[in-house]
This record gives sequence, structure tokens and C-alpha cells, in this order.
Amino acid sequence: MMIRTRITDMLGIAHPIVQGGMQWVGTAELASAVSNAGGLGILTALTQPTPDDLRCEIERCRTMTDKPFGVNLTILPSINPPPYAEYRRAIIDMGIKVVETAGYKPQEHVDELKAHGIKVIHKCTAVRHALSAERMGVDAISIDGFECAGHPGEDDIPGLILIPAAADRVKVPMLASGGFGDGRGLAAALALGAEGINMGTRFCATQEAPIHPNFKAAMVANDERATDLMFRSYRNTARVARNAVSQEAIRIEREGQPFEAVAHLVKGARGREGLISGDTDHGVWSAGMVQGLIHDVPTCRELIERIVADAEAIIAGRLAGFLR
Repeated sequence: MMIRTRITDMLGIAHPIVQGGMQWVGTAELASAVSNAGGLGILTALTQPTPDDLRCEIERCRTMTDKPFGVNLTILPSINPPPYAEYRRAIIDMGIKVVETAGYKPQEHVDELKAHGIKVIHKCTAVRHALSAERMGVDAISIDGFECAGHPGEDDIPGLILIPAAADRVKVPMLASGGFGDGRGLAAALALGAEGINMGTRFCATQEAPIHPNFKAAMVANDERATDLMFRSYRNTARVARNAVSQEAIRIEREGQPFEAVAHLVKGARGREGLISGDTDHGVWSAGMVQGLIHDVPTCRELIERIVADAEAIIAGRLAGFLR
């Protein structure tokens, strides 16, 4: 018995579990481990300093897995934006078959990727954004509930409502994202109308995740309350693990100071330094409320096999047992 959905068929994977694109974390080590375990691993394009570095990382990942994997390309408004078109060209040139897009006005990227036969999964935080992406021609949607790490949008709609609300209106296959980390979540996502799950934080707490063990231990120790929402007043809400830096940034923000007053605390380079050194209070780092469901640091294979087995047991056993 296996769980087969439009997502598994579309992506050519054994299990309906996708690793979300995560800055600094989505490298070949993690992506290949997820793919080898039957899910879809995702490299994060902008983790690589240049498009040529991305080409090298894709090639490196291919030496570690012969299974499908994808690349995340996140488009964010910026004064000095990265060369998105060059990263896109690297993805196309290297023969990647699946891309996860996220962020601001992806139309030109969707058009070009689709023109080269690439399947596009667009990450959204609202039904209206999902419908817009569907009109753009994406092949699948990843709908991100308020529980998620990173940017949950500004509507504050949790997955229990957002997933079925999107399923009522979106016709393309849909991944449920935000708060997923075990078999109960996978079974629930399928019941709510999704055809698979996208996990970020849970994959950070695995043996293969390329971050310091101190962060993995922190996620095991933390509960579901151990996150902070920053940048609310700047209309760019971000959910991060609660630590000394996030608390200081929120204090400054609540004083009514502009973003420039907290920029030195929250810059990505500072966060990356912490992930390498093991100092969990050095910078901000993304983590979702699913920390409350993380109790160990398994391999990706152990995690995926456990999630799938538990979901199958719930669907075929516990839920079926309620029918009389």
C-alpha cells in the first residue's frame, strides 16, 4: 500500500512529501537525502553566491542522488536585486525539471520555465494569490498557513482554514505547508484537500541538514510557542525562532522605529554566521510552530518513512475504524 496522488505522479516521487526551499539550508546534502528517501529535495538558488555556483551545486547534487530534485527561486523586491534571470538560466541550462517559485511577481519566470518544460510549484500564503498563480500557468500550488516559518503573509489564516479554502477553488494539485512534521499532519493535509505536504522546519532537524547541531537540539527542546513574529508593522511579517536577537528586534520595532533600526540585527549574513558557529542567539533564524512536534533528529529516510507509515496507518486503521 502506498499513498499516490497527483503530486507524486507529477513529480515522479514515491511519497507526497516535498522539502521546502530554505535559505542557507537547501544544499545538496539535504536535497539529495530527501530525494533518496522518496520525497522531493529542493536546492535553494539564492543560497549560492552566483548562478555559476548554482550550476556547480546542481551538478554536486546529481553525484549524490539519481532521483528527482528541484530548485527554489524566490523573488523579493530589493533595491539591489540579485540577477534572477541569470539564476533562472542556470536552472534551465542544467536540465532541472521542477522549480519552486515564491515571492514577488513571478510571471516572467513562470513563463520562461514553462517554455522549457519545467514544472513550476508556486508558494502562496492566500487563496487569492494561489488563484493568481494558477492563472499564470503554474503546475501546482504550495499553500502556506500562518503556522509556517519565514513569511506567512499578512492575513493570519491558519492551515486548518486556508488549506480547504484553497482546495475549494484551486484546480491544480496543491501541497499543504506550514506546521507539518508527522504522519498525522500528512493524513490531515490529504483530508483537507491537499495532495501532499511541504516541510521546512522539520527537515532542519535531521541528520543531513547542513546546520550546527545546536540548532537541531534547540528545535527539539522548543515547544510550539517558541517563535516570534517580526516586521508586523513593516507589513513584511516573518516568523522566526524566539531568541535574544528576535526579542530585541521586536522591542525596537514596537518603539515605532523604522526598519533601518533593526537591519543590523536581522541581516541574513548574521543569521548564517550563527548557523555555522552554533550560537543560537547570534542572529535570527527561521523556525515554525511545528517545533512543538519535533522530538528527535532522525535521518531524512527515517523521518519520511515514519511519516508515510504513520499516515497510512491512520488512514487505513484509525479513521476507517470510525465507520460502522
